[in-house]
Amino acid sequence: MPDKNNGVTALDLPMVDPLPDDIQKYFDICDEKLGLVPNVLKAYAFDMEKLRAFSAMYNELMLGDSGLSKLEREMIAVVVSSINRCWYCQVAHGAAVRALSGNPQLGESMVMNWRMADLDERQHAMLEFAEKVTKTSSETSEADRETLRQAGFSDRDIWDIAATVGFFSMSNRMASAVGMQPNNEYHAQNR
Repeated sequence: MPDKNNGVTALDLPMVDPLPDDIQKYFDICDEKLGLVPNVLKAYAFDMEKLRAFSAMYNELMLGDSGLSKLEREMIAVVVSSINRCWYCQVAHGAAVRALSGNPQLGESMVMNWRMADLDERQHAMLEFAEKVTKTSSETSEADRETLRQAGFSDRDIWDIAATVGFFSMSNRMASAVGMQPNNEYHAQNR
């Protein structure tokens, strides 16, 4: 792969330099809390409006108020990314599942085959729905939503599951299309 954008993507779209103050502060917070600035943010940093839009949606879905735990949202991200074969997101969000769960095996099984993971009934229903929406969204029916309700999800939770699936379906395609590379640090984290 060509060494473009400092190896973050295969495209020649360098980050704005210097970064605006708000973005630099955001990157500094990421570095402080995560020990790195995720390459996905660096990839979008050639255009501040695109970066702000991506970050706002990501932060709302993954960190905002929800009946879904942060771990459950990361599990959805990994399952969608695994189905879509997104190298960046499988590595980055697999590391997040390992970190949030404290269970390296869970992170690995989510990436490889989520059906082999030790999941409760609620998580299984959630991920089965996520898989269906990822593979065949037009076939989603009221019966699928009712299965989630029976597993304890509210209609707001169902919205959040669907929104997370939709966001990662988009993000996976962008990452794959531009040859986005995961941060090397993710590979060894929380094992």
